[in-house]
Amino acid sequence: MREKDLSALYETLGLGGMEDFFPAQLSLGLARRAALARAFAVEPALLLLDEPFVSLDEATAERLRALLMAVWSARPTTALMVTHNIREALELADEIILLTDRPSHVRGVFRVDVPRAERDAAMLDRLAAGLAAQFPT
Repeated sequence: MREKDLSALYETLGLGGMEDFFPAQLSLGLARRAALARAFAVEPALLLLDEPFVSLDEATAERLRALLMAVWSARPTTALMVTHNIREALELADEIILLTDRPSHVRGVFRVDVPRAERDAAMLDRLAAGLAAQFPT
């Protein structure tokens, strides 16, 4: 594989100067950033994320969600993310596919038509109310 200049990606993710660190030398938050860097470095056609922020405290998860969006904006790709965090899904997604309990099947699709730049806390509350109304538990 040819060497790529990934310095801009590292800087965006706050990993500048840590390119030669081993995973055990990184905190959990930095390790998650490194995982995002690895995922975007290969410029995938499809990015699969399985609960990427689940074990992080909310402040760190919020920062990493913002970093994910910054990298994604610079390197757009289709992403499929599994999450149980509805607010996270509403913040990041264009569409939310809701699944039933096992055996899982698609319960429905909720389209998030609000531009991401307009998804502040109040808007996320309104979107969550709309999702709950459309798909009551």
